Amino acid sequence: MNFEDVVKNRKSVRKFQEKPIEKEKIKKILELVNLAPSAGNLQAYKIFVVKDKKKIKLIGANVGGIQRNFDNLSPIIFIFCANPDESALRYEDRGKKLYAVQDATIACSYAQLIAVSLGLGSCWVGSFDEKIIQEILQTDLLPIAILPLGYPAETPPCRPRKSLNQLSKII
Repeated sequence: MNFEDVVKNRKSVRKFQEKPIEKEKIKKILELVNLAPSAGNLQAYKIFVVKDKKKIKLIGANVGGIQRNFDNLSPIIFIFCANPDESALRYEDRGKKLYAVQDATIACSYAQLIAVSLGLGSCWVGSFDEKIIQEILQTDLLPIAILPLGYPAETPPCRPRKSLNQLSKII
C-alpha cells in the first residue's frame, strides 16, 4: 500500500475482531514509531502497550465521549504519555507545556498510519480521566492519547472533510 492509500484508508475503527495482533506487527509499529520526529530528537514520551484484558476493560470504563460506545475496546491498547520534565530540561517551560505533548501526538499519529499499512485499525481516544489512567499505568507521565488497535470488525464510512479553502490559506 502506498503512502497516499494508507492516509486515505485511515478511519476511526470502533469495533474490532477478537483476533489477536501478531507480536511481529506490534514490534513493527513500535520500531517505526521510534523513527517519528520529536523536538530536539528527545522522544519525550513513553508508549504503554496494554494487553491485559482486565486493564483494557478498566481503561475502557474510564474513557468519555463517543468512545463509550465501544462494544469491545480492542485486543490491545497503546497509551502515549508525554514526559514534560524530560523536555523541560532542554526547552524549559515551552518544552514542558508543548513539545512533550507534540512528541507524543506525533508518535500516536505515526502509529495510526503504520497500523493501517499492516491491515489494522485504530481509534484515537482523547477523552479520559488522566489521573485514573496514570493509576492504571502506575506512572507519573502525562497520558495524551489512548489508541485501541486491532483487526477491524467494521469498515467505517468516509466522513465529510472541510474544503481546502476552509482548511488553508496561501499567503
